[in-house]
Amino acid sequence: MEHLRWRTSVNEREFIETALQSDLRVDGRHSFDFRKLRISFGREDGSSEVQLGETHVLGYVTAQLVQPYRDRPNEGTLAIFTEFSPMADPAFEPGRPGESAIELGRVIDRGLRESRAVDMESLCVVAGKHVWSVRVDLHILDNGGNLIDAANIAALAALSTFRRPECTVGGDDGQQVIVHDPEVRDPLPLTIHHMPIAVTFAYFGEGNIVVVDPTYKEEAVMGGRMTATINSNGDICAIQKAGGEGVMSSVVMQCLRIASVKAADITSKIKKAVDSYTTEKALKKVKRLPATLPQKINVTDVTMEDKVDDELETQTVKTPSDVQEISKGDEDHRNIKGNPLLTGDRIAKHKQTSTFSGGPSNW
Repeated sequence: MEHLRWRTSVNEREFIETALQSDLRVDGRHSFDFRKLRISFGREDGSSEVQLGETHVLGYVTAQLVQPYRDRPNEGTLAIFTEFSPMADPAFEPGRPGESAIELGRVIDRGLRESRAVDMESLCVVAGKHVWSVRVDLHILDNGGNLIDAANIAALAALSTFRRPECTVGGDDGQQVIVHDPEVRDPLPLTIHHMPIAVTFAYFGEGNIVVVDPTYKEEAVMGGRMTATINSNGDICAIQKAGGEGVMSSVVMQCLRIASVKAADITSKIKKAVDSYTTEKALKKVKRLPATLPQKINVTDVTMEDKVDDELETQTVKTPSDVQEISKGDEDHRNIKGNPLLTGDRIAKHKQTSTFSGGPSNW
């Protein structure tokens, strides 16, 4: 990839190469250490945001019904598109994609499509007439080096959270496609068999020094680059060698072994982030029933004393003798109107008897 923003001087080049010979890098990492990886998702399904060190990539997945290719009538399509914004690097020009954007898109597309990571047959609706065409847009927001690995992770994370609308076939001829609204039927996820992870290596000093995940400055100094796309099972999905620096076969095999370990680690991070996002979204969809509203009951204010509590407990079961006592209390209650000189305790006692919910007190 072309780098026009920062041109290294002789001293800077010698400093980087001398440090690499001592297994030291400018950012403090060792030769086979990745930068800090952060994966986040947007509000909508199929959108992801990946930060690999200072590299920032945004991925977004969409789908639409199209007519399939004639040679593959039962398979959908998958396309990768990249956009290099001048905001990410002054070397990127708006308009038609340059060589760097085309190379990035082809490397990621080869790793995903050629390895059959996404089940294309599951995207078929009507053979020969209607299939789903999945489009992955990758936007480079900040170029901090190693765009291939960051864009590949963004594409996989976006594909893992994407949901396509469910559709059925009906009509008089049985060929009419009905696309259901997400509120009517839940959208369906893509069938992903495995995750091909791209791991990029940079070569220095005639191929004798190898580092993984090169930064922007290291890419400007490196003599060559190799990207190995491997899944967590150790299967090699694709290899791309760029640059004029030759590399021995023993070094390539060493890089493949390292890439296999890194691919398993990155795959676990992607799955963990996707599971966290799916769980959080499922909790938001849970319909919580409203709590039962308490009924307002107008009850006359009662001034109660502690010694009255025992009397109320004994009134849970009424006997005939209790009924007579309560009836006698009602007669006293009728005499309250004619006797305003009753004490506060006696008024409270009559109120408490008349408002009791046992039954006979309301006669």
